[in-house]
This record gives sequence, C-alpha cells and structure tokens, in this order.
Amino acid sequence: MKRFLDILLSALALLVLSMPMLLIALLIRWDSPGGALFVQRRVGRHLVPFDIYKFRTMHHRRADEIDPLVEGVIDSEHARITRIGRVLRATSLDELPQLLNVLKGDMSLVGPRPVLIEQVEAVPARYLNRFSVRPGLTGLAQVRGRRSLGWLQQLELDCHYAERVSIGLDLRLMLATVHVVLTFKDIYGGTEQNWRQYRNGRCRHDVEESK
Repeated sequence: MKRFLDILLSALALLVLSMPMLLIALLIRWDSPGGALFVQRRVGRHLVPFDIYKFRTMHHRRADEIDPLVEGVIDSEHARITRIGRVLRATSLDELPQLLNVLKGDMSLVGPRPVLIEQVEAVPARYLNRFSVRPGLTGLAQVRGRRSLGWLQQLELDCHYAERVSIGLDLRLMLATVHVVLTFKDIYGGTEQNWRQYRNGRCRHDVEESK
C-alpha cells in the first residue's frame, strides 16, 4: 500500500507541477550558468546507492575544489548559493525533482533523509536500522527540527520511524510537512553538532584509544 501511494501521488504531483517545475528550471538557467538539475549520489534502502535529483541552488564548481568531509552550507548567505537558490531552499522547492526518485522506487514520499555516501561511516551500528526503509522526501526528523537537530538526534528519529512505519504515520507526517515548509523553519543547522563534527570527533577518539 505504501508503494502504491508513492507511485500514485508522485505521478499526480509531477503531472500537476510540470509547468511550475519547468518555470523553475528556466529561472535557474537564467540566474546562473549551468544546468537546472543537480544530480548527487546518495545511499538508499539496504545501503544501495542511487542518484538523487534536485534543482540546482549553487554556482558550479569543479569536483576537485570540493571536499565533502569539511564543507557544509549553514546559512542562506553562503557565497555559493545563487539568488534563485535562496528562494528554492527557503521554500523547499529544490526538492521537487525527487518526485522522480519516488516514482522510480529509489525513494518514498515519507522516510529517513537520504544520506551522502560519506555520511554512512558516521552512522553508528545501533542506527543502521534506518536503512531498512526507503529514504523519503520528508520524514519524522524533517518535521521535528530538520537541520536544527544534532546528527545523532536525526538518526534516532529515523530509526523511530523505521520501526513504526505505517500509512497513518505517513499521512500525519505529510500534513506536518506542509506547516514546516510554510513557516520556513529550521532550513539550516549549525556546524557544532552536524555529521562532520561527529565523524571528526569519533576519529580523534579512535586515535587516542589506539595510543
């Protein structure tokens, strides 16, 4: 039933939003050089990698200029974010192309946030159950604080969802998402409790333990 609803609702959403999405794509191309879509490798159900689709919100940079282990965007004034990108991020419209991922079966409408490949090593073993379900456009962590939550708090909520997944819970989270998006809450989070800080702290601890 969950997969049936994913297919039905994502197909209907793509049909209804096709013209607005085309307009967004044109505005992105007008605002800065480069393609309208941003494709990135993420990790899905059962730790299977897939390509996620988003509207591009940043200026292009070469791959050798980016270090995903140290870089992060913590506010809308980051130099790499385009003018259109600030609006898309604030309204979560940059996530709309992920409806294609839902239709393909890479993602669900509701589920844990799809993590970067680099983030997997920062997931403690006790939280690996989050990968037992498809990642989602929205989810429990997204409506309980989004980026304002610490890394381990996000993982805890992801596991809580994976253990209690149901159609009723999905519908409640979709409704809650509307409120979160319309109030522009918790779009960005600080660096003091993100996955990079957790990973780096754990690495330092491991080095000290080995001495």
